[in-house]
Amino acid sequence: MTVDDTTSGLQRALDELTGATAAPSMQPVLPDDVAVGSSGTKIAQTESPHLPDTPAVVLSGPVNENWLELWYQPKIDLRQKCLAGAEAFTRIRHPDHGVLSVESYLESADEDSLARLIERALVTTLSDWTKFGDAGFNLRLAINIPVNLLLRLPISELVNEHHPKSEQWPGLIVEITEDQFVRDPKRVRDIANQLRANAIAIAIDDFGAGYSSFSAMRELAFAEIKINKSFVNHCATDATNAAICQTAIDLAHRFGSTAVADGIENITDLQTLQIMGCDFGQGTLLAPPMTQERFLELLQQRVSKPSAQQFVPAADGEPASSRLSA
Repeated sequence: MTVDDTTSGLQRALDELTGATAAPSMQPVLPDDVAVGSSGTKIAQTESPHLPDTPAVVLSGPVNENWLELWYQPKIDLRQKCLAGAEAFTRIRHPDHGVLSVESYLESADEDSLARLIERALVTTLSDWTKFGDAGFNLRLAINIPVNLLLRLPISELVNEHHPKSEQWPGLIVEITEDQFVRDPKRVRDIANQLRANAIAIAIDDFGAGYSSFSAMRELAFAEIKINKSFVNHCATDATNAAICQTAIDLAHRFGSTAVADGIENITDLQTLQIMGCDFGQGTLLAPPMTQERFLELLQQRVSKPSAQQFVPAADGEPASSRLSA
């Protein structure tokens, strides 16, 4: 099976969700350097899908040597069938071991190295938006920051200093996991209120893995709920997963926020989530994480005239969401 076969097949499947030909803005989101594994899962050829023999790398080394880079995974609007944004992931480009995932080293990392990594990733994300914006794409980017580092780092000051100067900049989404939110909802709420003044919205990541109270969630005024991938996987066939996904989607909408399905890996789950009313999706079915350069190339491939796509701002009182429309 060729890449062209995979891309056209995905396009047909996406078309079936609406029963019509997709609009020009919904071009296939798979990059050219995507191959299909024996199980049908799409993986980026530029990054190993797994690292069976993860080398022993201390996080302070890559931070000091500037081996860090950001990769972006597109976020797709499941209603409008268009690109809505992207989530930033930090990677280590080791001179001997190639591209490594940072997640493998977070548990053993000292807090100083982790803080420097997060600060560099935040500043780079803001800088990369300018590159995407200059190319005509107004996307809202997201980055995951642990709550303890939200407390330690001067996030508001960093964003205020480094944020894009364009009036179209839609702000930034900071993702925190549900279990971190559950441990100290009052502290998270106080942080969120401070960040909101600098156009930073909070998303609850890995939703379903913790035990959030409705009252605490109401006070947080979060922008997104990201459904844990363990529930997204097989939501089309597993009744429990389906119930959790539907509850999370309904809950997000009741709070005036949006629902994001993380880890979409097959077309039947994608179709089920669309029927459930899920707003956005990420996953290897749609597009894997890719380098900033490759992501920009993908954006430019999708439309011949980027200026023909415009940013649709959120209505007053609603969590802002960035989306491209033809």
